[in-house]
Amino acid sequence: PLKIKGACVGVRAALAGMTGVDELSDSTEVVEMEDVSSTQFQVEKHTWDGLRKIIHNSRKNTGVVINKAPHDFQFIQKDESSPHSHRIYYLGMPYASRENALLYSDIPKKIRKDALLVLSWKPMLDHFQASPHHGGFSREEELLRERKRLGVSGITSYDYHRPSGLFLFQANSSLYYCRDGGNSSFITSPMNPTEITSQNSGTRMDPKICPGDPSFIGFINNNDIWVTSIETGEEKRLTFCHKGDPKSAGVATFVTQEEFDRFTGYWWCPAACEDGGKTLQILYEEVDESEVEIIHVPSPALEERKTDVYRYPHAGSKNPDITLKIAEIRTDSQGRIVSTQEKELPVPFTSLFPRAEYITRAGWTKDGRYAWAVMMDRRQQNLQLVLLPPELFIPAHQDEAKRRESLEALGDSVHPFIIYQETSDIWINVHDIFHPFIQTSDDEITFITVNESKTGFCHLYKITSVLQRGSYHWAKGFTHSEDDFKCPVKEEVMVTSGEWEVLANHGAKIWVDEAAKLVYFQGTKDSPLEHHLYVVSYDSPGEIVRLTKPGFSHSCSVSQTFDMFISHYSSLTTAPCVHIYKLNGSDSDPLHKEPQFWASMMESSAFPLDGTPPEIFSFTGKSGFELYGMLYKPEKLVPGRKHPTVVFVYGGPQVQLVNNSYKGVKYLRLSTLASLGYVVLVIDGRGSCQRGLKFEGAVKDRMGQVEIEDQVEGLHYIADKYKFVDLSRVAIHGWSYGGFLSLMGLIHKPDVFKVAIAGAPVTLWMAYDTGYTERYLDTPEKNQRGYEACSVALHVDKLPNEPNRLLILHGFLDENVHFFHTNFLVSQLIRAGKPYSLQVYPNERHSIRCPESGEHYEITLLHFLQQNL
Repeated sequence: PLKIKGACVGVRAALAGMTGVDELSDSTEVVEMEDVSSTQFQVEKHTWDGLRKIIHNSRKNTGVVINKAPHDFQFIQKDESSPHSHRIYYLGMPYASRENALLYSDIPKKIRKDALLVLSWKPMLDHFQASPHHGGFSREEELLRERKRLGVSGITSYDYHRPSGLFLFQANSSLYYCRDGGNSSFITSPMNPTEITSQNSGTRMDPKICPGDPSFIGFINNNDIWVTSIETGEEKRLTFCHKGDPKSAGVATFVTQEEFDRFTGYWWCPAACEDGGKTLQILYEEVDESEVEIIHVPSPALEERKTDVYRYPHAGSKNPDITLKIAEIRTDSQGRIVSTQEKELPVPFTSLFPRAEYITRAGWTKDGRYAWAVMMDRRQQNLQLVLLPPELFIPAHQDEAKRRESLEALGDSVHPFIIYQETSDIWINVHDIFHPFIQTSDDEITFITVNESKTGFCHLYKITSVLQRGSYHWAKGFTHSEDDFKCPVKEEVMVTSGEWEVLANHGAKIWVDEAAKLVYFQGTKDSPLEHHLYVVSYDSPGEIVRLTKPGFSHSCSVSQTFDMFISHYSSLTTAPCVHIYKLNGSDSDPLHKEPQFWASMMESSAFPLDGTPPEIFSFTGKSGFELYGMLYKPEKLVPGRKHPTVVFVYGGPQVQLVNNSYKGVKYLRLSTLASLGYVVLVIDGRGSCQRGLKFEGAVKDRMGQVEIEDQVEGLHYIADKYKFVDLSRVAIHGWSYGGFLSLMGLIHKPDVFKVAIAGAPVTLWMAYDTGYTERYLDTPEKNQRGYEACSVALHVDKLPNEPNRLLILHGFLDENVHFFHTNFLVSQLIRAGKPYSLQVYPNERHSIRCPESGEHYEITLLHFLQQNL
C-alpha cells in the first residue's frame, strides 16, 4: 500500500465528520423491469480469445497512422543559388521504423501545378539507434515521459542553434550533437552524430545549447546544472544545490511539470558580454522541497520489493520553497572557462514577491537586457509578469562585509519591474504566449501576450508598459509594500476579440512578423470544434484572416520568413495529413496573403480504418450553453431494436474530446465498441475547454457535480432523437478525471448508469496535488464541503448493492493519481459491504504503456460490458 504521511490523518478526520459508514441505506436497488428482451439488441458474447482476435484485427492498420506524423519543425532558408527555397528539419518516424528520428526535407522553389509533390523524408543520422540498448530508460527519463505523455521512443526532442547549424539531442541515455547548414554546408547524405562524453554517471537531462556561445551546452545531472564545451571538452558543475534529497537547481518539480506544463528550470541568456573572453549567464530556479510531504510508490522492480520515494504536495499542504538565481560563466579568448559564479537576489524571493507561489514561465528578452518570469499566487487568481535586470543578482555565499559592499554597489534604481498583471475571480489558465519586442526606449517595453480574464475568452493584447524606476536602498534592508515594482500600462491594444479562443497553452505558439506588423496565431474563431491558423495586424487590429482550409482541424508551424507554413490536419472522416503551403501576396497588403498548396509531407493513410466515423451533434443544455457531443452509431442496427450504450467521458478542465479531428487511432476502442453493436456517446459538458472561462469555470469549487448533469442530458437528447438507445443498459467509462466522473455517475445516477468502469480515478481530492486541485477547489481548509462532496470514496454508501456494476482499473506504479486512491476506495467499499471488481496493472503508471497491458485492458473492458450490460 502507498504510505501517505499526514494525508491519512486528514482523511480519518474527514471521515470522522461524515455519517457512520455502517448505517447504509439500500436506496439504490434497481427495480426489475418487465420483459423487454424482444426489443433489445443483444451483443454477441465472445470468449476471451475471441475478444482478443477482435482487438488484434482492429489494430492491424493503425500502425500506419499512429505516431508517424512529422512534428517539431524548423525552417531554414537556403541561398539564392539553390533550387530549394528552404530546408525543414523535424522529428518523425520513417516507414518501417519503430522509433522517432531526426529528419529533413528540401522544399523546391518551383513545382508542377498538375502533380502532387510528396517530399521524401531524409535521415540526418546514419544508421543511428536512439533508444537505449539495454535496461530501458532511467528513472528521470521515464518520469519525464510520463509528464510529457510521450508514447514514442527514439529522439523525442532536439535543440537547434540557427546561426551555427548545431543540433543537440538526448539518445541512448547520452547526449549527441551534429551540424547542418549555418556556418557549414548542407549535407546531402546521412552523417554520424558526435557523442558528448562525460565524467558523470547518471543521466544528463534537459540539454540546451548556449545561444551566446554555441560551443557550450547546459544540462542537468543529479539535480544540479552543469556545462560542457564541445570545443575544449571541459565539463563543469555550476550549482552545488543537491547535497541530499530536497534541493535542486534548474529542475522543474512534479507539480510544475504535471500541472503547469513547464518541463525545464533553467534558461540561457541569448546574449554574451564580450571583453576578450565572454560572460555567459543562466537564469535558473532553485527549489527546496524539504518541507514537502514524502510518498512511497512501488518501484518498477517489484520483485525487489522496493519503493520509490517522491516529494508530492497534497492539496492544502506545503509547496516547495522557490527562488530565482543566475549562474555566470566567464571564458578566456580560447573559450576555456576562467571562473563561474552563483548569484542570488539581494533579499529573499519571498520578500520581493510575497504572493508568488509558482513560477510558471521564465526566460530572457531577445537582447538579454532582462530576465523575465511569470509568477502566480497559490489560488491561481493573480498573475504577475516580472522583468529582472541581471545586475539585480549579487554574488552568493559572501561574508557579511562583502555582501554589504555588493548591496551598496547595487545603487537604488536597480530593481524588478512588474510590467503586467492579470486577476480572475475564477482561475487563470497558465499559457505560453509572451513576445517582448526589442526596446526602442530605456523607459518602456512593448510585448504581446494573452489574457482570458478580461472578456472570459483568451485573446491577444499588445501592451506597452512604462519601466517606472523607484528608489530602493537594498543595503538598508527591504520591506515589501503592495505597490512595489508595479509599472503603469501606457497602452493596451486588444488585437483579437470575440466569443472564441486564441490557442495559448500546451505548447501553443504565435509567430510575430515585426517588419509587416502581423501576428500569426491559432484559434477557434470559425468554430469551437476546429483549430485554424489566422493572421492579424497588431499595429491596427481589424480584420482577422484565416489561412487554413475549413472542414478540418489544423496544427500549424510558420516559417521564420513568414512565406510558408506547414499544417498537420485531419477531420472526423479524414486521417491526418501534413501539407506545406506557400504564402503569396504583395508587400503593400501583407495581411491578405493567399495560401497556395506547395507540397505534401504525409498523405492521409490509404488504409481505411474499420468502422464508421462518429457524427458530431449539439444541443442546448438546461444551463443555457450549447453543448457538443459525438455519436458512434452501432454498426448492426436492427430497426425496432434498442442497443446497449457506452458513455465515454473525460469531462475535466483543459481537455476537449469533441472536435473535428481524426479519432481513428486514439479512440479506436470506441469504433470497436460500435462495431460490436454498442451505441457510443462522448459529450463535452461544462468544465471542458476551448469554450471560454465561464464554461470551463462552471466546475469551480464543485467538481463532479455539474459534469454528470450534462452527460445525462446529452444521453437523453440522443435517446429522444434516435430510438435505438436502450436507456436500461447504459455504461459510463473514463480514465483519470473520466474515471472519477464514472464513479460519480454511478453514485449520483445509479438509475441512469447500469455499470461504471473507472480507470485510475481520483477518489479523494485532498490526496491529489496542490497545483491542480487548489486551482479548481481551493484548499481543503477553505472549502471542506466542496472536497467532501466531490470525493467519491466518502460516498460509497450511495453505490449499488448488486455485483457486476462497478469495475475499477489502476496502474500500481501510478505516481500521478497514486494507487492510494483505489486502495482507499476499495477499503471503504469493503467496510460498507459493497460489491466491486478490481483490475490492477502491476507494472503500469498513470498511462498504460506496455502493449500487452493495453490489450488486456481493452479485452477486460469488452468482456465486462458483454457480460454485464
